Amino acid sequence: MISSREEVTAQILAQKVAKGIKWSDVATTIGLSKEWTTAACLGQMTFNKDQAAKIGEIFDLSDEAIAWLQIVPYKGSLPTAVPTDPLIYRWYEVVNVYGSTIKELIHEEFGDGIMSAIDFSMDIQREENPNGDRVNVVLSGKFLPYKEY
Repeated sequence: MISSREEVTAQILAQKVAKGIKWSDVATTIGLSKEWTTAACLGQMTFNKDQAAKIGEIFDLSDEAIAWLQIVPYKGSLPTAVPTDPLIYRWYEVVNVYGSTIKELIHEEFGDGIMSAIDFSMDIQREENPNGDRVNVVLSGKFLPYKEY
């Protein structure tokens, strides 16, 4: 019996390693971006019934695990307030160093509000560079102004 979405994530990761599966291939199979698909497989998004069934086939999941994929998860996957994984920590560092700049420039351009992480997309690509390849990340979120009432 499965008692949490985290158990299904662990099953997916184990099968990914055992089968040598790439996230981009999983995304192609379900017809969505590799970024959203990976987030969903890691337990941060909800699959619909058809998507969950396809994920179940790819990763040899039980019907119970497939049902868990369709339940809205508790979002937020970091185990600590300050991340310890070096790659994730660098994102934390980017927000610490540039967060106030990002906030200031968004407010200057759009006004008082936020960038949605719900109406949102992300694209991660390798950018070849003779001085060392670069990680190119584009985040695109709908601007949501605060309402007056």
